[in-house]
Amino acid sequence: MSSDLPAFRYHPDPLASGAIRESAETCVCCNRAMEWICTATFYTAQEVSGRFCPWCIADGSAAEQFAGEFMDSYGLDGVSEEILHEVTRRTPGFHAWQDPHWLVHCHDAAAFIGEVGYSELAAHPEALDQLRQDLRMDGWRDPAQLEQFLTHLGEGATAMLFRCTTCGTHLTYADAS
Repeated sequence: MSSDLPAFRYHPDPLASGAIRESAETCVCCNRAMEWICTATFYTAQEVSGRFCPWCIADGSAAEQFAGEFMDSYGLDGVSEEILHEVTRRTPGFHAWQDPHWLVHCHDAAAFIGEVGYSELAAHPEALDQLRQDLRMDGWRDPAQLEQFLTHLGEGATAMLFRCTTCGTHLTYADAS
């Protein structure tokens, strides 16, 4: 990540994930063209006609000025109010086909790494095993169908990869259209 960009503890490389990109757009919050713009969603009841620069996300001014959030609090059970606000109001979210949600491990929000397919996920066997278990709990009873689904992640379905900020364990959930 560019050293010019603010650091996001829970989204350490928003350039790689596509949540932030280079742009000549003017930030709708600070009204400055900062060379970078957030492409991820923003949830608010207000009308917002533009995007936010990473600095207005990092300092919380975008969420405060427009009374909104970059991420829903779903999945953030058991974290402190401070962590909840940092993830929902001061961290760029990410795009997903289903409602995106943040994962928690060791009583802290995990860091979002990015959207991955099977080959990237296979490099993190603990995350792949966790996903396998979650899918079984969701009703995937046929082992062959489950493995077929997993090995074709990246082709119509994907996995959202996270890393625990405390112990480094990788976590994931499946996202499909």
